[in-house]
Amino acid sequence: MLDKAELLLPAGSLVKLKTALLYGADAVYAGTPDLCLRSQSKFSLEELEEGIEYTHRLGKKIYLTLNLFMHNRDVEKLPVFVETLNHLHPDGVLIADPGVFQFVKDNAPELKLFISTQANICSWPAVKFWQNQGAKLCVLGRETTYAEMKEIREKCPDILLECFMHGAMCMSYSGRCLISNYLADRSANQGKCAHCCRWHYKLHLRLKDGTIKEIPITETSKDFFDFLLEEDFRPGEYYEIIEDEHGGYILNSKDMCLMPRLPDLLSIGMDSLKIEGRNKTEYYAGVVARAYRRAIDDWYASPQTWDYNKYMPDLNTLQNRGYCLGFHDGKLTNISQNYEYTRTLGDWLFAGSIVEWQGDDAVFEIRNYIDKGEFIEFLIPGTLENLCLTLTEFEDAETGETTPKVSAGQGKKIRIRPKAWNKDISEIKRLLPQYAIARKPANLTGENQIRLNHKKAEFNSLIKG
Repeated sequence: MLDKAELLLPAGSLVKLKTALLYGADAVYAGTPDLCLRSQSKFSLEELEEGIEYTHRLGKKIYLTLNLFMHNRDVEKLPVFVETLNHLHPDGVLIADPGVFQFVKDNAPELKLFISTQANICSWPAVKFWQNQGAKLCVLGRETTYAEMKEIREKCPDILLECFMHGAMCMSYSGRCLISNYLADRSANQGKCAHCCRWHYKLHLRLKDGTIKEIPITETSKDFFDFLLEEDFRPGEYYEIIEDEHGGYILNSKDMCLMPRLPDLLSIGMDSLKIEGRNKTEYYAGVVARAYRRAIDDWYASPQTWDYNKYMPDLNTLQNRGYCLGFHDGKLTNISQNYEYTRTLGDWLFAGSIVEWQGDDAVFEIRNYIDKGEFIEFLIPGTLENLCLTLTEFEDAETGETTPKVSAGQGKKIRIRPKAWNKDISEIKRLLPQYAIARKPANLTGENQIRLNHKKAEFNSLIKG
């Protein structure tokens, strides 16, 4: 068991890796497209090598993933991948398939082998099994409750344990889902999930003559029906299926956020706290890393005065489906699902990031539309403080052309001159190094603002039980 919990962030690209480390991650996990569940990884082998060197130079750790479930066609790739692992020297390798585990163990015995969440570890006998095989760390399944985690920690004191703390939830069992295989011929267990649980579905009736008719939901008919499911062994217990004119999102889970339960995880000695989100932006990586970094450090410094409310405003700036506590408290409730829509909502949008400093000029890559007079907020690493900036014009970093507004696309970059900051430029460069991120208000419409406020209220009701 480690003396202090490790904050572990996803690294879907080299920029995301560097952003996560800048904003406080102790470690990152990454993968190559062929032999892991990071099938949308943006890493080339050369970039991965650079990322590992960069991480180790900072005294931090990086883990690589080999956590797909093998088919015969994949076996011939294993020797090449193991050769690559031996060349790269990661701090650990995440594996789910027992055959892959045995192959790596036999052919690269010096590598530290970790067991992925895909192995569905939810009990202490499962941890003991993998420990006896030689695993150094087990990632617990998302379905593991806090009470179960506590017992696992007590029964397994001499192996590293990791759990998910924040990010998207899967409606199936730790991602072991076959819906994507069936509907899109894309295997979730090979990193190619089509996220069919986020799609909307409509109800239809089959008539006695065999014809199928849709039930149209309109302004006049929407109050005619309530759609209810009844399970055979729960007679009289009805589950409402919500559908409007846009359809119903009956499988769409909210995102996990265990910030309010962070003391539980730290107090039992969880070794690694994992953030999901390899395909999300560097803004996501930076915001989540910064919030949880401060929260973890503050709890260790003074657990008696620790308050999750200090850190939630930053997490609420992220685009999300609404937050839930996952399985942490036990059985899921209806509040853990988002039946009305699948879009993500947040108070703020990713404005861009400082990709480099050229002398005293900041080169800022645009990631969202910005108009003159609209303020953007830079997130200062190492604190929860921000630095606001308002620009009256935008200078193209390459051509020098100035415009009153600027849009994202094709790596669009602007040059921010020293005079724009109204502050000593050496201090600005210290506060906002390369990869520092910025955001802008989302300016939500009335309907979306109401939805967002409703989701926040639902989360607060979950927290208070």
